[in-house]
Amino acid sequence: MAIEFLCRKVGMTQIYDEAGNCIPVTVLEAEPNTVVQKKTSETDGYSAIQLGGAGTRRNKTVSKAELGHVEKVGVAPPRVLKESRLSEEDAAGYEAGQKVGPADLFETGQRVDVVGTSKGRGTSGVVRRHNFKIKRRTHGTHEFFRHGGSIGAGAYPGKVIKGMGMAGRHGNSRVTTRNLELVEVDGERNLLFVRGSVPGHRNAVVRVRRAVAAHG
Repeated sequence: MAIEFLCRKVGMTQIYDEAGNCIPVTVLEAEPNTVVQKKTSETDGYSAIQLGGAGTRRNKTVSKAELGHVEKVGVAPPRVLKESRLSEEDAAGYEAGQKVGPADLFETGQRVDVVGTSKGRGTSGVVRRHNFKIKRRTHGTHEFFRHGGSIGAGAYPGKVIKGMGMAGRHGNSRVTTRNLELVEVDGERNLLFVRGSVPGHRNAVVRVRRAVAAHG
């Protein structure tokens, strides 16, 4: 269990290492997160901390309940509130109102997982959505070049099996990109440089955590 740090996706660029190699990176704005609430097994039945970050919101865009919730620790309403499950030993080091910066959790060369929502592509066919092969455009094939073909037998089982690849909504779902390398941690400017791409559009909110199964 690890803290999922709230960041804002800025975009992609490239940087050079000491050997002169060009590395494609995604830049994440990692402003310090605030511990808005701390939960314990005695009071809530489990141990966790609630973080607020990725910017702030105007008071009139927040419900009175949420506004009163964040005013208890004396902070402006954050753009996002997310909870991170922690062990009691790890949670003991945090208190409500505490600021947590990127340099407190991450270091250069570390492996991380990035959780976000993928770009919504709308309704898409099976070729784009599931990478189905396009049918041959010869030997009598016409009008059905990008169709999915058979979706099951009629006699048995007599139904469409759950999970069958078909046309439908593409994207706009939770995606976790695992085991990415943190090329650089800029604590002064509150920036994280992650090697490769991460889910989401520009300005999207993503969560960065210590890699669950680090390797490489």
